[in-house]
Amino acid sequence: MTKVNVYVTLRESVVDPQGIATQEALQTVGFNEVESVRIGRLIELELAGTDSEIETRVKEMCDKLLVNKVIEDYSFEIGEVAGK
Repeated sequence: MTKVNVYVTLRESVVDPQGIATQEALQTVGFNEVESVRIGRLIELELAGTDSEIETRVKEMCDKLLVNKVIEDYSFEIGEVAGK
């Protein structure tokens, strides 16, 4: 089995209301050095196959279901599952 971490973020041109609210909250509690916050998500997958097969399949998964390509970007890392 191979573990894949998919990182999904809003495109730079998209306003991130959750990030703005988090930035304001951090500054309210004294973290004034925070100038910007962008909120994203992490998707963890475990797949079988070779690295090249997994890379192709993960791209297909992201393009078809996991990512809204109009407003989001993604990247991913392929690594071994620990302890297996």
